Amino acid sequence: MDAIRSLRQPGPAHPSRIDAFQGDIHPLRLALRPGVSLNQAVTEPLVEAGFQCATIVLKKSALNPFRYVMPGPADDASHVAYFTAPRSPSGTTFIEQANATFGWADGKPFIHCHGVWVEPGGSRRGGHILPSETIVAEPGEAVAWGLRSIRIEAKPDRETNFTLLQPHAGAGVAGRGLVARIKPNQDILEALETIAGRHGFGNAIVRGSLGSLIGARFTGGGEVEDHATEVLVRSGTIRDGIAALDMLVVDMGGEVHQGWLRRGENPVCITFDLVLEALDP
Repeated sequence: MDAIRSLRQPGPAHPSRIDAFQGDIHPLRLALRPGVSLNQAVTEPLVEAGFQCATIVLKKSALNPFRYVMPGPADDASHVAYFTAPRSPSGTTFIEQANATFGWADGKPFIHCHGVWVEPGGSRRGGHILPSETIVAEPGEAVAWGLRSIRIEAKPDRETNFTLLQPHAGAGVAGRGLVARIKPNQDILEALETIAGRHGFGNAIVRGSLGSLIGARFTGGGEVEDHATEVLVRSGTIRDGIAALDMLVVDMGGEVHQGWLRRGENPVCITFDLVLEALDP
C-alpha cells in the first residue's frame, strides 16, 4: 500500500488484523417508538429478541432533537483523528440512510451509528449520530440482522486509543452469518475477500455495516482527500469471492460522497464493523 494511504496509530498494532466470527443470522423489522432516544428505540426490540449483536439499516426516519459529530483532526498525538464538537440543527432532521451496529457498553445495550440526512434548512449532510441524545420524532421503521451466538462489546483498543465495539464468540459455531471487525490500514475490499475466503462465503451480501476510511477512492474517478472519513455501506456483495462495495462517505466538512470503491485504495482508518450473510451459489 502507498505510504500516503496509511496512518501510524498511537499504540502497538495488534498482530491479528481481522476479527471474524460465524453464526446464525436472523432478520427483524423494527418499529421505532417515538418520544424515546434513538438508542432506546433501536435496542429495545433487539434485546427482546435475544440478540447479542446486530446490524441495522434505518431510512426516512424523523429525528428531533438530533445531535451528531463529524470526523475531525486530532488535538494531539493520542489519536490519529477525532471528532468535531457536537452539532444540533433546530427542527426535525430526516434520515436518508443510517447504518448502526448493536452491541453492549458497560453491560447496557448501545448502538454505533453513522448516517446521511437532510437537515431542516435542506442541507444534506452526514456523520456520526449521537444516539442517546437524539430523539425519534415520529413512528418509523428499520430492519436489523441479529445474531445470538456472537456478542459485541465496547472495549478499550490499545492500537487506536479509542473504545471500540469488538465482537467475540465461542469456538466452533457455524451459520450463514458472519460478524467482523477490520482494523486500521487494511484495504476494505481485500479484507472482505480475505474474510469470505477463510469462512467459505463465496457468495454473500453485506448487511448494514459502517466504519471509517482514510479518505476514499471511487471507481468513477472521484476521490476524498481527508485523512479521516465516516462511512456506511449502501450496497455490498461477494460474488465468486470478489468483493464490491457501494459506499456513502462523509468527509471532515460533513459533505457526502458516494460510489463504488476502487480495489486496493481504501484502507480502514480506525475500525470497520462488518456483517455478512451467505448466499446460495
